[in-house]
Amino acid sequence: MSHPPAQTCVRHPDRPTGLACTRCGRPACPECLRSAAVGQHCVDCVRQGQRDVRQVRTVAGARAGASPVPMVTYGLIAINVLVYLVTAAQAGNPMQNHRGSSVFGEFVLVPLLVADGEWWRVLGSGFLHYGAIHLLVNMFALYVVGRDLEQVLGRVTYGCLYLVSLLGGSAAVMALSDPYTMTAGASGAVYGLFGAVTVTLIRLRQSPTPMLVVIGVNVLISFSLPGISLWGHLGGLAAGTLSALGILFVPGWLSARDLRSAQRIGWVAMGLVAVICLVVIVAAALWVRTDPVFVGPA
Repeated sequence: MSHPPAQTCVRHPDRPTGLACTRCGRPACPECLRSAAVGQHCVDCVRQGQRDVRQVRTVAGARAGASPVPMVTYGLIAINVLVYLVTAAQAGNPMQNHRGSSVFGEFVLVPLLVADGEWWRVLGSGFLHYGAIHLLVNMFALYVVGRDLEQVLGRVTYGCLYLVSLLGGSAAVMALSDPYTMTAGASGAVYGLFGAVTVTLIRLRQSPTPMLVVIGVNVLISFSLPGISLWGHLGGLAAGTLSALGILFVPGWLSARDLRSAQRIGWVAMGLVAVICLVVIVAAALWVRTDPVFVGPA
C-alpha cells in the first residue's frame, strides 16, 4: 500500500514537515513559523501583515510617534542659548550682551544695513537676544508650544515653518519699522508657532480660545511696552498662521487625492509664504535705499 508523499516546507522543499501556517494553510517548518495570537504564522504572512498595518499619521501627515523627542525644538533652544552665551562673553555682561559684542553687532537686524547688502541679518537676528530675560522668555515659550507642534507637523516641516515665521517677522520690520531700528530675538518665530498651534487646534476641532488669549495678551504687551518689536511679532504671527493654513487646510480645499499630494500642496503653500516674505524684504530694502544716507546730498 502506497503512502502519499510527505508535505515539505514551502520555503525549504528539502524539509518534511507536519506543521502549517494557520493563516494561509501552507506547510512550513518550525524555522519558518512565528507564534501568533491564534496559532502560528509563516514568515511570509507575518511580513504581509506588517505591510497591511497602516501607519498612524497626524493631521499634517507626519508619522504619529515617529519622533517622540522634539529634537528640532531642543536644537533651536540650544542654538539660541549658545549664541547668547557667546555675545554675553564678548560683552562681559549677561544683561547688556548687545554692547561690545561683535557677533551681536554683525547679525542684529538693521534695515539700513540690510539694504546695503548685509542680507544675513534677516535670519541671523532671530538667534540674538537682548539680555538673559529676553532669552528665557522666548525659550520658555518655544519649549511650551514647540514640543507638541513638532509632533504634529513632523521635524522637517516644523523646522521650516519656524524659519518662515522668523522670515515673516524680519519682513515686517524691514517694511514697517524705522530703517535705523535695531531688532533681535526669536519672538517673531515664536509668534508664528502661536499662530500655527491655533490653526492646528481648529483643524483638530478643538477650542483655540486658550491660544487666542495667549496671543491677545502678548500683542497687548507689545503695544504697551516700549522697546518691543510689534511689527516683528505680527509679521511672524502672520507668516506662521498662513504657513499652517497651507499645510493643514489648503490640501483639503484643493481636494488632494492622497497623502503625497497633500504634503506637496502644503510645501508649495509654505514656500509661497516664504517667497512673499522675501519679496517684501527686497522691496523694503530698495525703498530704504532712497534714504539720504544712500542718495547723498541734493
